[in-house]
Amino acid sequence: MKKVTEASQAVAEAVKLCRPGCIPVYPITPQTHIPERISDFVDDGEMTCEMIYVESEHSALSAAIGSSAAGVRTYTATASQGLALMHEILHVVSGMRLPVVMNVANRALSAPINIWNDHQDSMNARDTSWVQLYVESAQEALDTTIQAFRIAEDKDVLLPVMVCLDGFTLSHVYEPVDVPDQKDVDKFLPAFKPLVSLDGKPVTMGPIGYPDQFMGFKMQQEDGMLASLDVIKKANSEFAKVFKRSYGDGLIEPYLLDDADYVFVGLGTVCGTARVVIDKLRKEGIKAGMCKLRTFRPFPTEEIVAACSKAKALLVFDKSFSYGFKGPVFAEFQSAFYDQPAKPVMHSFIAGLGGYDIRLDHIESAFRKAASSDKPLYEWLYDE
Repeated sequence: MKKVTEASQAVAEAVKLCRPGCIPVYPITPQTHIPERISDFVDDGEMTCEMIYVESEHSALSAAIGSSAAGVRTYTATASQGLALMHEILHVVSGMRLPVVMNVANRALSAPINIWNDHQDSMNARDTSWVQLYVESAQEALDTTIQAFRIAEDKDVLLPVMVCLDGFTLSHVYEPVDVPDQKDVDKFLPAFKPLVSLDGKPVTMGPIGYPDQFMGFKMQQEDGMLASLDVIKKANSEFAKVFKRSYGDGLIEPYLLDDADYVFVGLGTVCGTARVVIDKLRKEGIKAGMCKLRTFRPFPTEEIVAACSKAKALLVFDKSFSYGFKGPVFAEFQSAFYDQPAKPVMHSFIAGLGGYDIRLDHIESAFRKAASSDKPLYEWLYDE
């Protein structure tokens, strides 16, 4: 069914279609419209689900541990300071191999107090062993949320998945969306069958890990994270068979990349702005292209190197910052190309922090500077 709807409500539609059994949640701007709409579905009898209204995000994710461990498909959502408050529990969810799915409406972290979009909140959680997927549109937010359950619950993965959408810039924007039929989603996403659960048969979950065991647990987590690379690809391709939509190979989504000399790299809604600039530059004869990074964790090194190695330069746009060393996406790209015989020149641009507008002229200027510089650039795109 096609409709014009807010991206947050599109996510709520996706959650309903996935039939979760438990949703512990605490509201925080700009995530609020997601649980608000889900609670309407539950109250109106459109969802058979236990909605738990807790007193904090820490409690929300703690309750999610209990429900997922009991063998119930579990979902939650948060943003910014809420994700920061969850940080302790993020490690517990992944360490217990619980396939919880969570939407993050990306928002800046205080201080100063700021409710607008950047990626600092989820980037701070990049080493918590959660799969991280970033979306550009309301349709992609809906589709990726459905795929996330399929990825998380795969027996080769069994890790939680974070689906990140830009706060306000996407979460509160209305766009045309095709909402799938329930029968098609049921075909793509079968009922959750936990590998181990706290039901009638006693079992210990989340035990102490002694030094001779702890590393073994962590190695298994890494195996699951690396296995998710193929599972994400498979989920993307099988989703395309059922719903006739896909997003690159599920890991990266190229745009005019095959012959590009200068490649924009970004996550989320900024990629839509970049497409407009790329089209303009192409008309001028400048071979611009884009590598949209859809999957940040696990980092798709092989796919990125294969897609971008022929470029003269990469323009990496980070909407977050690793204090003391540029942006986290830039750092990952540097690492990916470290041992490659031929490397593009890599330019680091810090942009859009705290909702600061990334304009067409910012991106166009970055392309033109990259085209005229053989040395790496490092700039903050901020008009003081």
